[in-house]
Amino acid sequence: MFENLEKYHIILASNSPRRRELLGGLGIKYEVKVLPDIEENYPADLPVAQIAEYIAKEKADAYRELMEQTDLIITADTIVVAGDEVMGKPVDADDARRMLHKLSGRTHQVITGVCLTTTDKQRAFSVTTDVTFKQLTDEEIDYYIRTYRPFDKAGAYGIQEWIGYVGVTGLNGSYFNVMGLPVQRIYNELTTAF
Repeated sequence: MFENLEKYHIILASNSPRRRELLGGLGIKYEVKVLPDIEENYPADLPVAQIAEYIAKEKADAYRELMEQTDLIITADTIVVAGDEVMGKPVDADDARRMLHKLSGRTHQVITGVCLTTTDKQRAFSVTTDVTFKQLTDEEIDYYIRTYRPFDKAGAYGIQEWIGYVGVTGLNGSYFNVMGLPVQRIYNELTTAF
């Protein structure tokens, strides 16, 4: 089934344990290789729907000089969009609390941009999932932040953690996208475009 990928050395360029778990679930052999200090900036006038994909491409470009002919690098970035605010990772507990209050009782979008790069080809795309939270209490928000310390997660939450169990009341789109990697789309791209 993955015969077309046998010629590639697949590299996941992410420290995220969730992305590692999800890519591993596809049954694809890969290695993790992460460059330090890659900027995650984007132009201020970039449309929100394009931000995650733009950052995923920027991450891929940081690897270009180091790539071997057989490398296929997977980069990704996830953002949470609530109203007109783009949420990345919280800087501290107060920022996480502010984000979760903003997500509470409403629907937001989780957008993951992915870039698949070889020395002669690049495929970039993004996947959007709508997530609805119940009205969270201050006690629930504080418990989650104190217990799970979600400072490495866009929007200050992981859907696969306690807050997802008790707080998510609706989901339209890919659950795995909300975890940080739209594996269904990646599988399709890897098996048809490479």
